[in-house]
Amino acid sequence: MTQEMLLQIGSRLIVLFMCIPIHEFAHAWAATKMGDDTPRYQGRLTLNPFAHLDPLGSIGILFCGFGWGKPVQVNPIRFKKYRKGMAITAAAGPISNLICAFVGMIIYKVLYGAYFSSGAEVLYWLTLISKYIVVINIGLAVFNLIPVAPLDGEKILSYFTGPKFNAFMYKYHQYISIGFLILLFVGALSGPIAYLQSGFFWIMDKLTFWVDPIVNMIF
Repeated sequence: MTQEMLLQIGSRLIVLFMCIPIHEFAHAWAATKMGDDTPRYQGRLTLNPFAHLDPLGSIGILFCGFGWGKPVQVNPIRFKKYRKGMAITAAAGPISNLICAFVGMIIYKVLYGAYFSSGAEVLYWLTLISKYIVVINIGLAVFNLIPVAPLDGEKILSYFTGPKFNAFMYKYHQYISIGFLILLFVGALSGPIAYLQSGFFWIMDKLTFWVDPIVNMIF
Protein backbone atom coordinates (compact mmCIF):
# COMPACT_ATOMS: atom_id res chain seq x y z
CA MET A 1 0.00 0.00 0.00
CA THR A 2 1.46 3.36 -1.06
CA GLN A 3 1.88 6.36 1.21
CA GLU A 4 -0.74 8.23 -0.84
CA MET A 5 -3.30 5.47 -0.24
CA LEU A 6 -2.51 5.41 3.46
CA LEU A 7 -3.05 9.16 3.69
CA GLN A 8 -6.32 8.86 1.76
CA ILE A 9 -7.62 6.13 4.05
CA GLY A 10 -6.38 7.96 7.13
CA SER A 11 -8.06 11.21 6.11
CA ARG A 12 -11.37 9.43 5.51
CA LEU A 13 -11.17 7.75 8.90
CA ILE A 14 -10.55 11.18 10.44
CA VAL A 15 -13.76 12.40 8.79
CA LEU A 16 -15.73 9.40 10.08
CA PHE A 17 -14.50 9.26 13.64
CA MET A 18 -13.71 12.89 14.44
CA CYS A 19 -15.11 15.50 12.04
CA ILE A 20 -18.63 14.13 11.53
CA PRO A 21 -19.20 13.28 15.24
CA ILE A 22 -18.13 16.78 16.29
CA HIS A 23 -20.31 18.33 13.58
CA GLU A 24 -23.42 16.37 14.55
CA PHE A 25 -22.80 16.79 18.29
CA ALA A 26 -22.67 20.56 17.75
CA HIS A 27 -26.11 20.43 16.11
CA ALA A 28 -27.47 18.39 19.03
CA TRP A 29 -25.88 20.66 21.64
CA ALA A 30 -27.19 23.84 19.99
CA ALA A 31 -30.71 22.42 19.65
CA THR A 32 -30.71 21.49 23.33
CA LYS A 33 -29.54 24.95 24.33
CA MET A 34 -32.31 26.49 22.20
CA GLY A 35 -34.92 24.51 24.11
CA ASP A 36 -35.36 21.21 22.26
CA ASP A 37 -34.36 18.06 24.17
CA THR A 38 -35.09 15.71 21.25
CA PRO A 39 -31.38 15.11 20.49
CA ARG A 40 -30.73 14.27 24.16
CA TYR A 41 -33.57 11.71 24.22
CA GLN A 42 -32.27 10.15 21.01
CA GLY A 43 -28.74 9.78 22.38
CA ARG A 44 -27.18 12.34 20.03
CA LEU A 45 -25.75 14.60 22.71
CA THR A 46 -22.49 12.66 22.69
CA LEU A 47 -19.13 12.60 20.91
CA ASN A 48 -19.35 8.82 20.48
CA PRO A 49 -18.88 8.49 16.70
CA PHE A 50 -21.14 5.43 16.47
CA ALA A 51 -24.09 7.55 17.57
CA HIS A 52 -23.66 9.83 14.55
CA LEU A 53 -22.58 7.54 11.69
CA ASP A 54 -25.03 6.80 8.91
CA PRO A 55 -24.37 3.36 7.30
CA LEU A 56 -24.70 4.47 3.67
CA GLY A 57 -23.01 7.81 4.32
CA SER A 58 -20.10 6.08 6.04
CA ILE A 59 -19.64 3.66 3.14
CA GLY A 60 -19.66 6.62 0.76
CA ILE A 61 -16.95 8.39 2.73
CA LEU A 62 -14.75 5.30 2.96
CA PHE A 63 -14.96 4.25 -0.68
CA CYS A 64 -15.82 7.45 -2.57
CA GLY A 65 -14.61 10.22 -0.28
CA PHE A 66 -18.12 11.71 -0.23
CA GLY A 67 -20.81 10.93 2.34
CA TRP A 68 -22.75 12.18 5.33
CA GLY A 69 -23.53 11.62 8.99
CA LYS A 70 -26.85 10.73 10.55
CA PRO A 71 -28.90 13.96 10.62
CA VAL A 72 -29.80 15.26 14.08
CA GLN A 73 -33.56 15.31 14.46
CA VAL A 74 -35.08 18.37 16.11
CA ASN A 75 -38.58 19.48 17.03
CA PRO A 76 -38.73 23.18 16.08
CA ILE A 77 -41.92 23.65 18.08
CA ARG A 78 -39.84 23.27 21.24
CA PHE A 79 -37.53 26.13 20.29
CA LYS A 80 -38.06 29.29 22.27
CA LYS A 81 -37.81 31.20 18.97
CA TYR A 82 -38.47 29.04 15.90
CA ARG A 83 -36.44 30.79 13.20
CA LYS A 84 -33.58 31.72 15.48
CA GLY A 85 -33.46 28.21 16.90
CA MET A 86 -33.32 26.62 13.45
CA ALA A 87 -30.61 28.99 12.24
CA ILE A 88 -28.38 28.61 15.31
CA THR A 89 -28.80 24.83 15.36
CA ALA A 90 -27.88 24.67 11.67
CA ALA A 91 -24.91 27.04 12.05
CA ALA A 92 -23.48 25.10 14.99
CA GLY A 93 -22.23 22.28 12.75
CA PRO A 94 -20.10 24.35 10.35
CA ILE A 95 -18.92 26.57 13.21
CA SER A 96 -17.70 23.50 15.11
CA ASN A 97 -15.69 22.44 12.04
CA LEU A 98 -14.13 25.90 11.76
CA ILE A 99 -13.17 25.77 15.44
CA CYS A 100 -11.56 22.37 14.84
CA ALA A 101 -9.73 23.82 11.84
CA PHE A 102 -8.46 26.71 13.98
CA VAL A 103 -7.14 24.36 16.67
CA GLY A 104 -5.74 22.07 13.99
CA MET A 105 -3.87 24.97 12.39
CA ILE A 106 -2.18 25.75 15.71
CA ILE A 107 -1.14 22.11 16.11
CA TYR A 108 0.02 22.00 12.48
CA LYS A 109 2.28 25.02 12.90
CA VAL A 110 3.82 23.65 16.10
CA LEU A 111 4.45 20.23 14.54
CA TYR A 112 5.83 21.80 11.35
CA GLY A 113 8.28 23.83 13.39
CA ALA A 114 9.34 20.75 15.32
CA TYR A 115 9.74 18.72 12.12
CA PHE A 116 11.69 21.48 10.36
CA SER A 117 14.02 21.64 13.36
CA SER A 118 14.59 17.92 13.88
CA GLY A 119 13.70 16.26 10.58
CA ALA A 120 12.16 13.30 12.43
CA GLU A 121 9.99 11.17 10.14
CA VAL A 122 7.31 10.67 12.76
CA LEU A 123 6.91 14.44 13.01
CA TYR A 124 6.55 14.62 9.22
CA TRP A 125 3.57 12.26 9.35
CA LEU A 126 2.03 14.03 12.33
CA THR A 127 2.43 17.35 10.51
CA LEU A 128 0.74 15.96 7.42
CA ILE A 129 -2.13 14.49 9.45
CA SER A 130 -2.71 17.77 11.28
CA LYS A 131 -2.83 19.63 7.95
CA TYR A 132 -5.36 17.11 6.66
CA ILE A 133 -7.50 17.75 9.74
CA VAL A 134 -7.47 21.48 8.97
CA VAL A 135 -8.30 20.97 5.29
CA ILE A 136 -11.04 18.40 5.96
CA ASN A 137 -12.78 20.54 8.59
CA ILE A 138 -12.66 23.61 6.36
CA GLY A 139 -14.06 21.52 3.52
CA LEU A 140 -16.95 20.28 5.66
CA ALA A 141 -17.73 23.79 6.87
CA VAL A 142 -17.66 25.31 3.37
CA PHE A 143 -19.76 22.52 1.86
CA ASN A 144 -22.39 22.64 4.60
CA LEU A 145 -22.68 26.43 4.34
CA ILE A 146 -23.92 26.17 0.74
CA PRO A 147 -27.52 27.48 0.93
CA VAL A 148 -29.20 24.46 -0.67
CA ALA A 149 -31.44 21.95 1.16
CA PRO A 150 -30.72 19.74 3.03
CA LEU A 151 -27.41 21.47 3.84
CA ASP A 152 -27.08 23.72 6.89
CA GLY A 153 -26.64 26.82 4.77
CA GLU A 154 -30.25 26.67 3.58
CA LYS A 155 -31.59 26.93 7.15
CA ILE A 156 -29.13 29.72 7.99
CA LEU A 157 -30.13 31.69 4.88
CA SER A 158 -33.84 31.34 5.66
CA TYR A 159 -33.33 33.30 8.88
CA PHE A 160 -32.19 36.37 6.92
CA THR A 161 -34.59 36.16 3.97
CA GLY A 162 -38.27 37.06 3.70
CA PRO A 163 -41.36 34.84 3.65
CA LYS A 164 -41.77 35.01 -0.16
CA PHE A 165 -38.21 33.87 -0.86
CA ASN A 166 -38.45 31.11 1.76
CA ALA A 167 -41.76 29.93 0.30
CA PHE A 168 -40.16 29.80 -3.17
CA MET A 169 -37.20 27.81 -1.85
CA TYR A 170 -39.52 25.41 -0.02
CA LYS A 171 -41.76 24.91 -3.06
CA TYR A 172 -38.90 24.15 -5.43
CA HIS A 173 -36.36 22.68 -2.99
CA GLN A 174 -36.42 19.25 -4.66
CA TYR A 175 -35.57 20.69 -8.08
CA ILE A 176 -32.93 22.98 -6.59
CA SER A 177 -31.36 20.07 -4.69
CA ILE A 178 -31.32 17.85 -7.79
CA GLY A 179 -29.74 20.65 -9.83
CA PHE A 180 -27.15 21.17 -7.11
CA LEU A 181 -26.27 17.46 -7.05
CA ILE A 182 -25.90 17.39 -10.82
CA LEU A 183 -23.57 20.41 -10.76
CA LEU A 184 -21.64 18.78 -7.92
CA PHE A 185 -21.13 15.44 -9.64
CA VAL A 186 -20.16 16.91 -13.02
CA GLY A 187 -17.54 19.03 -11.25
CA ALA A 188 -19.02 22.42 -12.06
CA LEU A 189 -18.78 23.48 -8.42
CA SER A 190 -15.28 22.15 -7.81
CA GLY A 191 -13.59 25.45 -8.70
CA PRO A 192 -15.76 27.74 -6.54
CA ILE A 193 -15.68 25.34 -3.57
CA ALA A 194 -11.90 24.95 -3.82
CA TYR A 195 -11.58 28.75 -3.99
CA LEU A 196 -13.63 29.15 -0.82
CA GLN A 197 -11.64 26.42 0.93
CA SER A 198 -8.39 28.17 0.04
CA GLY A 199 -9.82 31.43 1.34
CA PHE A 200 -10.78 29.91 4.68
CA PHE A 201 -7.37 28.22 4.94
CA TRP A 202 -5.74 31.63 4.41
CA ILE A 203 -7.99 33.12 7.11
CA MET A 204 -7.03 30.36 9.57
CA ASP A 205 -3.37 30.97 8.79
CA LYS A 206 -3.76 34.69 9.50
CA LEU A 207 -5.82 34.15 12.66
CA THR A 208 -3.00 32.00 14.07
CA PHE A 209 -0.24 34.47 13.15
CA TRP A 210 0.76 34.66 16.81
CA VAL A 211 1.80 31.00 16.76
CA ASP A 212 4.60 31.57 14.25
CA PRO A 213 6.91 33.70 16.46
CA ILE A 214 6.34 31.35 19.41
CA VAL A 215 7.30 28.35 17.29
CA ASN A 216 10.39 30.18 16.00
CA MET A 217 11.44 30.94 19.55
CA ILE A 218 11.01 27.33 20.68
CA PHE A 219 12.57 25.59 17.67
